[in-house]
Amino acid sequence: MTRVTKETSVRVELNPAGGEISISTGIGFFDHMLTALAFHAGFGLRVKAEGDLIVDGHHTVEDVGIVLGQAFREVTGAGIERFGSAHIPMDESLGFCAVDVGGRAFLRFDGAIPDGLIGTYDASLSKEFFRAFSANALISLHLSVTGENAHHMTEALYKACGVALRHACAPRKGGGVPSTKGAL
Repeated sequence: MTRVTKETSVRVELNPAGGEISISTGIGFFDHMLTALAFHAGFGLRVKAEGDLIVDGHHTVEDVGIVLGQAFREVTGAGIERFGSAHIPMDESLGFCAVDVGGRAFLRFDGAIPDGLIGTYDASLSKEFFRAFSANALISLHLSVTGENAHHMTEALYKACGVALRHACAPRKGGGVPSTKGAL
């Protein structure tokens, strides 16, 4: 999937069955978070993004979330477990993620990550990334985090999301659509 605007150029290749992880957004900590998410999800993921980082990282982070969400929606569907959740500790921090890959977009984000930069990554952008990802993936995503250190809190969230997605995307025993309605 590709998205090109006056502010960014983003290309994402996503393989839910695994593979190479290669991330380049120009924002080192964000690259680290996307790598952690993909690794813990068991996904192959390539991201190449160029953005107006001279302004700040907002457009790049949000647009990567949009394109990653679109790619995720394309490669998931019937035959998966649908639901997943995980608690991930990172030192004093505890991140939680619950996901429903059910075709309805929703984000619940609870937790006050301290403002400021983690490297060149604005800590407030995590919510923006997850909002863009969930809206474009058409998934319900519930995230919460407690802690004191913005680095630990952010990393706990991205890892929890990865583990929850791994569980949700696991093959469903007996296959079929994971809904009593018979459709998502």
